[in-house]
Amino acid sequence: MNDTEKVNILLVDDQPSRLLTYETILSRLGQNLVQATSGREALQRLMGDDYAAILLDVNMPEMDGFETAALIHQHPRFEKTPIIFVTGVHVTDLDRLKGYELGAVDYVYIPVVPEILRGKVQVLVELFAKKRELERLNISLEQANADLALANSTLQAEKARELQGLNDTLERANAHLARMNLKLHDEVAERKRAETALQVADQRKDEFLAMLAHELRNPLGAIGGAAQLMAHVPASDPQLAQVRDVLGRQVQHLTRLLDDLLDVSRVRWGRITLRKEPVEVRDIIARALESTRSMMDLRGHKVSVEIMRDTAWIDGDIVRLTQILGNLLTNAAKYSSDGAQISVVAACQGEASTATREVVIRVRDHGAGIPPGMLSNIFELFRQVERRDGGTQDGLGLGLALARGLVEMHGGRIEAYSEGLGLGSEFVLRLPLIAGPPLRNESIVPAPDTTVTPGTRILVADDNTDLATMVAKLLELSGYNVCVVHTGAAAVDAAGAFKPDVALIDIGLPDMDGYEVAARLGNEQSGSAATLIAVTGFGSNVDRQRSKRAGFAYHMVKPIDFDQLSRLLIRVRKDSHVAAEQMGGGE
Repeated sequence: MNDTEKVNILLVDDQPSRLLTYETILSRLGQNLVQATSGREALQRLMGDDYAAILLDVNMPEMDGFETAALIHQHPRFEKTPIIFVTGVHVTDLDRLKGYELGAVDYVYIPVVPEILRGKVQVLVELFAKKRELERLNISLEQANADLALANSTLQAEKARELQGLNDTLERANAHLARMNLKLHDEVAERKRAETALQVADQRKDEFLAMLAHELRNPLGAIGGAAQLMAHVPASDPQLAQVRDVLGRQVQHLTRLLDDLLDVSRVRWGRITLRKEPVEVRDIIARALESTRSMMDLRGHKVSVEIMRDTAWIDGDIVRLTQILGNLLTNAAKYSSDGAQISVVAACQGEASTATREVVIRVRDHGAGIPPGMLSNIFELFRQVERRDGGTQDGLGLGLALARGLVEMHGGRIEAYSEGLGLGSEFVLRLPLIAGPPLRNESIVPAPDTTVTPGTRILVADDNTDLATMVAKLLELSGYNVCVVHTGAAAVDAAGAFKPDVALIDIGLPDMDGYEVAARLGNEQSGSAATLIAVTGFGSNVDRQRSKRAGFAYHMVKPIDFDQLSRLLIRVRKDSHVAAEQMGGGE
């Protein structure tokens, strides 16, 4: 700061030695230090110039510091000048309040600490310098404002002309924008109509798939029944046995495709309800291996399994978890050459005490592999891997899409890895684990009696004559007495005359559906005590609940698995005997 920028600091004390001390301490600030030995002299000094701060001794003869401060701040010019009182005695709170009322900004006690005094004064000096600079800026600003006002008045006319031009342009733009908004409104409305149409088409597609599955299950049931009937008849020609096995495998394959189609649709629309319970990982792997064993054996695949020794539990749906892993194994078998090696490795990851513990199941094959560009979308619906010859692999591309949807419903994730075509692939399934199964007090249930009660009467009602005939013949070979009808009215009449123990009722009968038949047979006046089993091509939870409300005890989905039907019939007869014994014991 040069001489013209220095500020004045007034030092007021009746003792020259103290003034010398103040000057020595404050000289390092590089400002103008002005001395006064009395209050009167201080007032005279103030009349000649402006001061950034006043260092004022409280105890002075004639006029003490408080009186001097009062006179200083009575003058309008100095009412804002900051004062630092210097005193060698303790100041009471009352005196301190009095000093602040007179304009004091601080107190300094003798003996003076140089750093403290210098720091306090330096702050006031900087504030004064900034205030003076602000005043200069205000003057410059006033001049600039005057110049701006002149320029502004000069520009008003030009701005008026420009504003008129802008208004004209804005009106044209607004008119164009209105036309664009109207066009956009029409496009949005058209898009909404398209989205609605797409949703309707999607719903109709799902309804079509469900109806297609239902219609296909009838001929599949007949073909499957024929294949199962052939299995009960000794084949004199080896080719006949081979044809029988082919029919059975292809019926299973078609049934699996129908189930996958419907399950994919249900997953997409959130219509699948998981029946969760604690499931052991090894049980899932065992069931999946068993479900794919026939395919593996047919193609000569060698499956190696490596599972952790400790038990690991998942809170999940055992049927759906088996389906997920079964789809991965089926995928590995389908894309591997005959006799190839397929490995299944399961291991737990994470600490046992943490909530992030999971089981990792890896299914690895050495088959066709996956191109790098397809790894990111391999789980999309209807996505198929290209072969080396440019074609695509067989199948609809449902298995992996369905597996991913079911895995996500279990809170897990699935990933695919491959180094490229011909280098095999690996699918990694990750599922969250739970601490363990709940304790259950379950008694050991004896194995059911597999013998058929002589004279057991079964009514089969189905409008598909081939399917009804095949089911009837299979039941007759097992020792049952069977009556076959093809309409709802005939089923009601036969129930009264034939007195069946069990009735297999097709839901889609032509004259009256299975629900109405069940209602009539459930009427007390009908005299029928048959156990009703619904047979239909529809197998969703909604369909099962509806058949239960109609009076059906069980619900079977076409094509009928005769082994499953046989076990169910044995269970029905056993339950009937138990109920009869209980009623007899109570009389």
